[in-house]
Amino acid sequence: MSEQNYEDFISTVSHELRTPLTSIRGFSQTMLASWDKLDDASKKKFIKIIEEQSNRLINLVENMLSVSKLNTKNEEFIYKETDVSTIINTVVAILKNQYKNRTYNINISHNIPTVLVDRDKFQQVMLNLIENASKYSIENTPINVYAGYSDNPNFVSIKVENIGIHIKPEDISKIFTKFSRIDNPLTRRVQGSGLGLYITKNIIDKMGGTISVDSILKDAENALTTFEIKIPVCNVETQAREKCKQ
Repeated sequence: MSEQNYEDFISTVSHELRTPLTSIRGFSQTMLASWDKLDDASKKKFIKIIEEQSNRLINLVENMLSVSKLNTKNEEFIYKETDVSTIINTVVAILKNQYKNRTYNINISHNIPTVLVDRDKFQQVMLNLIENASKYSIENTPINVYAGYSDNPNFVSIKVENIGIHIKPEDISKIFTKFSRIDNPLTRRVQGSGLGLYITKNIIDKMGGTISVDSILKDAENALTTFEIKIPVCNVETQAREKCKQ
């Protein structure tokens, strides 16, 4: 990383950290100074904001740590034979609790092969993709997750589909870079660091997979957007370079 890139990185990180910290401090100070004057509804509202900003801060710090690890050549990936449906169902269960107004449809093909991945990092990939769809979908539209056979028998295909912002062809490569976010009214309302997809692509690349995006306009503003990842299956070919094991 060049000195200028490093300074830009630190500047962006400082800005991203400052926003939730300022909110947490401000609402905490208000509650401490005016506790007896606040009604129960206001107290619950302020505590909810503090909780949301704390979660945002935790996610940001975790993403920063992931980025720093991705930039080191000695990061260890522990490959294991993994069932796709288990990871997907776990991630959706986590997000259902966080996004209670969202509907999730899971469609997994019967008897698809296991994949050869680092389980924790694969779960992080699925969490990033499905949470992104949850955050950037328009109201009352479902998030669809499909898993099945790829056109290449050595890979499993997983698709995450939602209706929301349109990703223009010229923006597709940009969304996988650090701190990149598409500028439109929906993304301005949703908080984010612009690191999730950068981390996701790097993890998938290192695990020997691929990621692609397809965004098709349904009307003047909204599009059906599909993120597809292809992950190596645990078979004779992958065993040759990495032992498949439970």
